[in-house]
Amino acid sequence: MANILKRFSDIMAANINALLDKAEDPEKMVDQYIREIEEDMGRVKAETAAVMAAEKKARRDLEENAQEMEKLSRYAQKALLAGNENDARVFLEKKNTLAANQTSLQQIYETASANARHMKEMHDKLQSDMSQLQQRKAAIKSKMAMAKTQDRINRMGGSVTGAGEALSAFDRMEEKANRMLDEAEAWSELNKKEDTTEDLMRKYDQDPGSQAVEDELAALKKQMGL
Repeated sequence: MANILKRFSDIMAANINALLDKAEDPEKMVDQYIREIEEDMGRVKAETAAVMAAEKKARRDLEENAQEMEKLSRYAQKALLAGNENDARVFLEKKNTLAANQTSLQQIYETASANARHMKEMHDKLQSDMSQLQQRKAAIKSKMAMAKTQDRINRMGGSVTGAGEALSAFDRMEEKANRMLDEAEAWSELNKKEDTTEDLMRKYDQDPGSQAVEDELAALKKQMGL
């Protein structure tokens, strides 16, 4: 029992986070602590139950002894009423023997009761400490999960940075493609202007006869209402 109490005292007094800093895997270390404490709690419960059972037995022995004394006193009275003084004396002698035991039984019961009360208080305290450790276990595991998530995010951040560089390279390529397209369109525009000049020159180079035919055809269409 002393070892169990020392274990609880050490764990509750120590900064468990500082202890876990030295562990390769804090989650496994937390689970190990809890398993050990749960095993100790099982022994504490068994010991507490045994002490409480001893208290109940001591109380029962004390009450039974008192009841037996009361019964012997009644029988002594009955013997006297029946005129049997010797019988009454036997009953009273037995009662006196039990009375001597009553003091001893009272002391045993008081000791057992104090032990049971102390063990119960200790059990409840350890149970409360266990509850706190369970809560801290959950908090530590939650922090570990957050840390792992943050680590994954940080690792992904490196990949995102690489993707950002690739996007920047694509931007430069797209800008170059746009510049090349602009230049091509400019050349096309220049070529188009040259073609327009040549077309205009061809207009004045047309055969006059051909133009007369066109004029006559237009007049005929007008006459016909076409």
